[in-house]
Amino acid sequence: MDKKVTRSTNIDLDKFRLRRFVERLVDMGEMEVVNNPTPLVKMSEMIETSKKGLLFKKAGPEQLEVAAKVLGGRKRIAAAFDTTLDKLHDEYFKRLNTPQQVVEIPSAEAPVHEIVMTGEDIDLTKLPFHPQHEFDGSCYLSSGIDYTVDPVSGRTNVGSRRLSLRNKTETGTNVTAPSDLKRIYQGCVARGEKLPITFTIGAHPLDMFAATSRKPGDELNLVAGFRGETVAVVRSITNKILVPADAEVILEGYLDEHGYVEPEGPFGEYMGYYGAIHMDPVFHCTAITMRRDAMYQTFLHGSAFDLDQSDGAVMSSMRVEAEAMKILRQTVKEPLDVYQIETSGGANTLRVRMRQRVPGEARQAIAALIGGIMRLKHVFVYDEDIDIHNDSQCHWAFGTRFQADQDIVILQGIMGMTMDPSLQGRRTGAKSGFDCTRPFGKDGQIPLTRCAAKTFKPGAKFKTAEEALATGPMFYAAMVESLGSEDGREVAAALDALRQKGKLGRDRDGRYHLVTSKPGSTGIVGEMYHDPNEGT
Repeated sequence: MDKKVTRSTNIDLDKFRLRRFVERLVDMGEMEVVNNPTPLVKMSEMIETSKKGLLFKKAGPEQLEVAAKVLGGRKRIAAAFDTTLDKLHDEYFKRLNTPQQVVEIPSAEAPVHEIVMTGEDIDLTKLPFHPQHEFDGSCYLSSGIDYTVDPVSGRTNVGSRRLSLRNKTETGTNVTAPSDLKRIYQGCVARGEKLPITFTIGAHPLDMFAATSRKPGDELNLVAGFRGETVAVVRSITNKILVPADAEVILEGYLDEHGYVEPEGPFGEYMGYYGAIHMDPVFHCTAITMRRDAMYQTFLHGSAFDLDQSDGAVMSSMRVEAEAMKILRQTVKEPLDVYQIETSGGANTLRVRMRQRVPGEARQAIAALIGGIMRLKHVFVYDEDIDIHNDSQCHWAFGTRFQADQDIVILQGIMGMTMDPSLQGRRTGAKSGFDCTRPFGKDGQIPLTRCAAKTFKPGAKFKTAEEALATGPMFYAAMVESLGSEDGREVAAALDALRQKGKLGRDRDGRYHLVTSKPGSTGIVGEMYHDPNEGT
């Protein structure tokens, strides 16, 4: 089915190309440029051990340019959305929900058709497929974005697939996990039909967000929506599928009608474990097109102890955080922050910072999040005084505000992620929430208040301790500050002088009061806290 689009060439075909974005990341200090020739077998080790993205200027014997980990950092994703980290979640939903136009341009005007190879000129073995994990089944191009047209509905489906090298014209690919592509392909196999498919290799990061999002309708529109403006597309030469005209490299072809007939994998997956070898379809390449100065792209996938740098985990975390904040705003009164931990394996652990306004809000948040986001497996909820991006603070709150018999929420029989090895092949499992908040209604009580040094501000407000206490009860350090002391010892002596006069009292939180008491003794204001060790 041909797509009804308006022809136009009044579009900047350089703005959203990968090369321009990588140049921006280099300027930001987020990408390191590797100028020396790099053997393909060395690339993955270098990618894993670098905290930055890498641009290989001379990869393999063909000395191709390959960009790695373009999505492997939160600052990089914020740059892709042309916003700041604090506004990233809102910008994500704005673009997801704001339609934009798709405009077809002629092949002659499409940069990705500057070089066209068909027939005997096709040679996939000249492209930078490279070894990625120790026990993988082949070398890979891991950044493919696939475009197909559903023969039944006529809608374009956009997804993301790896490609494993077989020979000059064939690759393996992964169409095993539940997806629209799997459904479409299985329908073709049942009818004895090939499924035309086109892959882009090297695209703006926003295109990958489109590829990994789902929304009713033609998903080519998602590419335009995430870019936030009209996208120019070009018709593939051998299978007529529309794809972004500003891509770096395109592989056209089809998945054959024979179905799941060839073993593919293993491959290092997003949870930091290998996906098992399984039967999959074969991709047959019928054309390679590219820009004259094409820049290839590779992803860091499952690197078990570096998942916070993997393209997929960082991208997934950003998306889940946005979804989580949307759910929380509809569920509790004052959500403050969310943070999904990329290193948790599949980014399945979420931290929430909130200010509880009514009893039970922490548990309400846990239930809503686990029910609303399938990926989540563990949810931790903290008070407003905890920085959820700081592991030390979170471990402290977990150790001091959590009791397993009272504060854990366990939900059983919940659908999980198929790649989670702890499910041991089951489709459902248990998920848990951890309420790491203070007991509700006891804010401000000293035994539940975290201790830390006071930062003293200069300037005296009162001349004497008695004058200061006449305004209300005060903690010792607050008195030191209010009297402008740079020492503090004279304040302790002044308080003792009030004690000797029978004018000093203290409450159960330790604040000093100006009261009438027995001279030489401190008066007790109100009731003291119960000492759990009393009488033992």
